[in-house]
Amino acid sequence: MRIEFYVLSSANPADRLRAACQLAAKGWRHGLPVLLRCTDAAQREALDQLLWTFRAESFIPHSLIEDDANAPVVLALDEEPDVQQGLLINLASNISPHVERFSRVIEIVNQEPDLLAACRENFRTYRQRGYDPKRVEL
Repeated sequence: MRIEFYVLSSANPADRLRAACQLAAKGWRHGLPVLLRCTDAAQREALDQLLWTFRAESFIPHSLIEDDANAPVVLALDEEPDVQQGLLINLASNISPHVERFSRVIEIVNQEPDLLAACRENFRTYRQRGYDPKRVEL
């Protein structure tokens, strides 16, 4: 499994959501099923809206997991995904209980102190589980 921590230079939560949309679009264009794991219902709703509008020239086919668990891009909280070997974009502060079902995991980190601390812990936990997470500066 490939695990990457994409590090943003800002602490703005909106930048994190925009990065998630961009990464979801890239994964979808490369033919990967994408699961966006959100922190809570409010973040999931904001991301759902942003996926419709963040790029005027393109559309990203997406759905909430309860509406269509097999959409190219699925927005979820902790529900068990239908996909195997796809891309997990984790916006939650902890590691997904279903992480082993994915071939690639992206954690999006910003400079907000609580999130930074949680992501550092996730990085250590992945290492303890035998993975080799990488850091990517955005």
